Amino acid sequence: MCSPGQKIARNVKVMPATAAELTAAVRTALAAVKDPEIRRPITDLGMVDRVDVSDNGIVELTVLLTIAACPLRDKLTEDVTSAVRAVPGVSEVRLTLGVMTDAQRTALRDGLKGGATKDIPFARAESRTRVYAIASGKGGVGKSTVTVNLAAALAAKGLAVGVLDADVYGFSIPRMLGVTGRPTRIGEMILPPEAHGVKVISVGMFVDGNTPVVWRGPMLHRALQQFLADVFWGDLDVLLLDLPPGTGDIAISTAQLIPTTEILVVTTPQVAAAEVAERAGSIALQTRQRIAGVVENMTAMTLPDGTVLDLFGSGGGQVVADSLGRVTGTTVPLMGQIPLQVSLRAAGDAGVPLVISDPTSPAAVALQRVADDLAARQRPLVGVSLGIAPARR
Repeated sequence: MCSPGQKIARNVKVMPATAAELTAAVRTALAAVKDPEIRRPITDLGMVDRVDVSDNGIVELTVLLTIAACPLRDKLTEDVTSAVRAVPGVSEVRLTLGVMTDAQRTALRDGLKGGATKDIPFARAESRTRVYAIASGKGGVGKSTVTVNLAAALAAKGLAVGVLDADVYGFSIPRMLGVTGRPTRIGEMILPPEAHGVKVISVGMFVDGNTPVVWRGPMLHRALQQFLADVFWGDLDVLLLDLPPGTGDIAISTAQLIPTTEILVVTTPQVAAAEVAERAGSIALQTRQRIAGVVENMTAMTLPDGTVLDLFGSGGGQVVADSLGRVTGTTVPLMGQIPLQVSLRAAGDAGVPLVISDPTSPAAVALQRVADDLAARQRPLVGVSLGIAPARR
């Protein structure tokens, strides 16, 4: 057991002896501050422009913002000031915010993206990111609801998760994830906003209000390519693409741009919906993609008196899984059956996914199981360079 004297000794802060030592301590503290958008230390990003420390402990420093209209400048100011004030020996912090030059922004972008501005990182053989395209044969089956809940559940497990709202005509992901901010542009690089630990990009962030998007095939392909190549996603464990319903341009472009994308088919128990969902999954035969599984949404709901109501019938999800298994010659699992639940819809309208707002509810538990399954999977090592070469003699 420690004596009182020992407790006091442990709480004594060691004061830097000289201004040089204090400067070093301040720089060490700044290395622990991360840019709130890029999620990298500001010292690594070249954002710390100047640090001057006087003998009486006054610290004057300049931190460069990526752009003048940085949306999180207040957050950065708070984090930098708090970190420097916590350094023993600092009596006052005088922070000045500057703005990077075009050359500095170019250097930052090249450093983050390895100089390849039009490269799609998820298409590289060495990428370890699992990419899932959430598909459906028709609209209204809850595809986006499944997407946002899986994303939030995976992020809650500590995974780095991104969601690309590829449903250009019917974008809804920003609202359902509660995203209010807009992307930040650094030259040709786009920094996606984040909500519930999930990075999000959507065409809805680039249009005014509820303006419809009227694009044809080539423009859709270009938009998807830009979101994949120009957006700085960082090192993601999982990327979810919320596809438009059906088997149109976006589904084909996804297969072309990221051939390793796996398809997760969402359907309802209704037989008619299941037949349409089979078509969406069958596109994997033409694109040579793998089907990760099937999720049946809007299954039986339990009424207050305990009665179970199959509002949309039953068995559709298993029918789709079995049919796709026969067509592809593989085992396609029914990964989950999500019960019809009013709070699931309400959570999406509120911008807080059900797996966060009510994680013990039946629908949230079912969605968590699907997320557990996806989290346990790893991208195969086929085509990945091991970085070794034969020894020379």
